[in-house]
Amino acid sequence: MFEDLEPRAKRGAAVASLSREDLDLYAVEELNERIEALEAEIARVRAAIDSKNSRKSAADALFNFGR
Repeated sequence: MFEDLEPRAKRGAAVASLSREDLDLYAVEELNERIEALEAEIARVRAAIDSKNSRKSAADALFNFGR
């Protein structure tokens, strides 16, 4: 309930904070795990883009059907 009262983080804030993090503090294995997590996030974002493009194409086809 109280979390509803807190301001939302700006879009992209998480990615921006990742780019400022000091990587010297991480071991090689931790860095490899970070890469795996980032690659999974990239795949998730690409899937979202594909989904949006598919919906847009379907809408375009529907509304441009008779032209």
